[in-house]
Amino acid sequence: MINHLTKCIHQNAVDKGFYDNPRNTGEMLCLIHSEVSEALEADRENRYASNNVAKLDGLSDEEFKSTFDSSVKNTFEDELADILIRVMDLAGYKGIDLEKHINFKMRYNAMRESKHGKKY
Repeated sequence: MINHLTKCIHQNAVDKGFYDNPRNTGEMLCLIHSEVSEALEADRENRYASNNVAKLDGLSDEEFKSTFDSSVKNTFEDELADILIRVMDLAGYKGIDLEKHINFKMRYNAMRESKHGKKY
């Protein structure tokens, strides 16, 4: 499922012109970081979508966009989604099997000590 989403996300970025010019990894990582900062600000300002997402099901595209803009855009959940979208786009661009690497890392982390031996 993760690899399918990665392919769809990357293809959408290609289709929308984000790859018309060469990309560099540093810029793409900074864009991920900017989404993390936006999530932090959304949390600090208590901007959460909460139950508003239920309103989005079954709407026409026009109604969806309007409701999304007023109820979800720039919320903590929206910014978390942006983080994952940018990570998956980068993985798609680099041809990384993200699902496999997540599973590897989860298995590895399961064998590590509490807090991975760190204070926090």
